[in-house]
Amino acid sequence: MHVVHPPKTPDSAGDDDDQAPELLRTYQTWKGSNIFFLGGRFIFGPDVRSVFLSIFLIVAPVSIFCAFVARKLLNDFPHHLGVLIMAVVIIFTFYVIILLLMTSGRDPGIIPRNTHPPQPELTDPDQEPGSGHQTPQLRLPRVKEVMVNGMIVKVKYCDTCMLYRPPRCSHCSICDNCVERFDHHCPWVGQCIGRRNYRFFFMFVSSATLLCVYVFGFCWVYAIRIMNSEEISIWRALIKTPASIGLIIYTFLVIWFVGGLTVFHLYLISTNQSTYENFRYRYDRSENPYNKGIFGNFKEVFWDTIPPSKNNFRAFVEKEPELPTRLTGGNYVNSDIQKIPSNLEMGDRVPGCDAHPRSSWSRKSESWDPQNEIASLASGIGYSDRVSGRSSGSWDVYWDLLRTYIFPRTPIISYIYQTVIHFKKPTSGPSKTFIMITIT
Repeated sequence: MHVVHPPKTPDSAGDDDDQAPELLRTYQTWKGSNIFFLGGRFIFGPDVRSVFLSIFLIVAPVSIFCAFVARKLLNDFPHHLGVLIMAVVIIFTFYVIILLLMTSGRDPGIIPRNTHPPQPELTDPDQEPGSGHQTPQLRLPRVKEVMVNGMIVKVKYCDTCMLYRPPRCSHCSICDNCVERFDHHCPWVGQCIGRRNYRFFFMFVSSATLLCVYVFGFCWVYAIRIMNSEEISIWRALIKTPASIGLIIYTFLVIWFVGGLTVFHLYLISTNQSTYENFRYRYDRSENPYNKGIFGNFKEVFWDTIPPSKNNFRAFVEKEPELPTRLTGGNYVNSDIQKIPSNLEMGDRVPGCDAHPRSSWSRKSESWDPQNEIASLASGIGYSDRVSGRSSGSWDVYWDLLRTYIFPRTPIISYIYQTVIHFKKPTSGPSKTFIMITIT
């Protein structure tokens, strides 16, 4: 697409030379869907609110356990061992929350985007430019083959990030980033799980499982002590402590979830697979090029050094220039027209239309002139230069404005327009457009 810049005046050219480029931090110009905190020190996914839900699901049952179970056991054990029951659960809860934040608030292994796509290759490698009469065809292959541990692995081209993804990398559609050793996007931590936070994710899931087992076990201990002290059945003892009943049911259900995840990821670690690879490639049915043996696989996850982030979110970068105006129909049209809100209700004013005459819809005594109405609307959003000439070609602009701003605002017209979406676009004048509207 050829872009033509509008001519600069001598004054504006001098101002541009004196004006220094605006500097912003990387996180302020980030193109992904991530959310940053504390000036780019913490990076979360777009569903960061789920982190607060996860924290609540951890803290709330532990608080109930401390208030109604652990507090009653403080003096039931010799040598003040009952104090340890409450101390351990509180310390362990903080530990689990820290692991949750370390999983959710760090770069999972995002690969920086390219500003330009890689150079295309020749369709025929034997053909060189200038060797024939025809211009050689260039193409960008969608898939490339690389060698990993003596096995051929295919890597794909990412249109969004404009790069060939490294092996074991995938593009997360939620965070809109390519992530190294992509495992999955976890909605409970609000972040992608990748190479740089998988260790903390597994530690969080396994620690949450142990915390549930701890609370589950001591609820039964408290119920059994009530049964022995009052010489009643276990069911009557549970009735006397409804908090224990609720915690037993809650932790039993959660153990199936986080405990199942722990067992599943133990299997993945032992075979050096990710969740994405396990469901997509099924390495259990074919040879896995990344398998280093069970001890080598566990060492890679828990003892190998976590690589530094490839992104410095607090570094200063130059602000990207705005898209220049484009030449359409012989006139310059600013690209900001695409930012006009599309959810304007009937009666709302389009930005920039306040200074123009009132809409002809408000004139009950006059007939509606679609050409004047559309011209008034177009003047407020940057189309005035294109419709002021009233040429036959300007009806293409009228149709675009009707389809974009008028049809969706009127329920009946919108319904009929969606029904007859394949209706031929008017090309010979106002008659077809006006007839279709007056029929409704």
